[in-house]
Amino acid sequence: MAIDIGGTKIAGALVHPDGTMSATTRRATPRGVDAEDVMAAVAEVVADLSASPLWGAVVRCGIGSAGPVDTSRGTVSPVNIGAWREFPVQERVAAELAARGADLPTVLVGDGVAMTAAEHWLGAARGYANALCMVVSTGVGGGLILDNRLHPGPTGNAGHIGHISVAFDGEPCACGGRGCVESVASGTAIARWALDQGWTPTAGSGTGGAGGASTARDATAAGVAGAAAQGDPIALAAFDRAGRALAAAIAASATLVETDIAVIGGGVAAAGDTLFGPIRTHLAQYATLSFVQGLRVVPATLGTHAGLIGAAAAAATLLSAPPAPASASVSEPSPVSAAASSSEA
Repeated sequence: MAIDIGGTKIAGALVHPDGTMSATTRRATPRGVDAEDVMAAVAEVVADLSASPLWGAVVRCGIGSAGPVDTSRGTVSPVNIGAWREFPVQERVAAELAARGADLPTVLVGDGVAMTAAEHWLGAARGYANALCMVVSTGVGGGLILDNRLHPGPTGNAGHIGHISVAFDGEPCACGGRGCVESVASGTAIARWALDQGWTPTAGSGTGGAGGASTARDATAAGVAGAAAQGDPIALAAFDRAGRALAAAIAASATLVETDIAVIGGGVAAAGDTLFGPIRTHLAQYATLSFVQGLRVVPATLGTHAGLIGAAAAAATLLSAPPAPASASVSEPSPVSAAASSSEA
């Protein structure tokens, strides 16, 4: 089973060995409440899942959460859930499971690592032995696949590319550093820089969704992307700047650990070629050594399902999967796809 905890929703599902989901459920993440009230929403999600006739077949639980996380302690301090600071979510979820007759092994991962596990199992990184997967949204996070294995690191934060510095004299970052990728390329940073340069959002500058152009003045990164698509020079420069920062970080990561592909998801990635065009252009200036010149940059494919699918994939990979043999082909299925074929994750 999988639980996905974010700033706006808490979702759960029983995830089958082929990646399909059943008994999906969700609650809004409570606002303006204490830690126990947020945990009560998580408990309601677990209760919903326990009502499924498949509950008895569940063999493990993966918990994906917004961060920061500390998987060595099982705690989370999500920036967008103010009531939780060093909250022992893994221990508390395990207790909820046990109370409903499911004394299961559990694992906690950050949302960037969950997205990475999902994209490697069923998405754009499938078939690649070494991959960097990224979420570019209000923040910038990520995770690593190395030698066909998910690599979360000792505290679950390996691959957190948003806090690689790409500008020595850059702006201070919320993390306390300076010139971080997140301070240049996040949706928040893109919109802020464009406004500071004199960009003025206009009615219809956003995408407006399926109904067409928005009539509101959209001062977010989506609004900047809409303006860039219409040729606004400041908006184009904002995405070029973000793309350059991402390209520098992607090339540095590939040079360090020899990744073959970078997969980018999140709300800012919805800008499409407005973002990916500059990334690929600038990547040629940074990924110059022979062993990184073939590095690919592609959009993620699993969208909003990545959190739940990735939590389940991480659970199967980190809790029960044996190490892959050294001769395994990169086209072999991810360990989660071979796990307990008659059971639920």
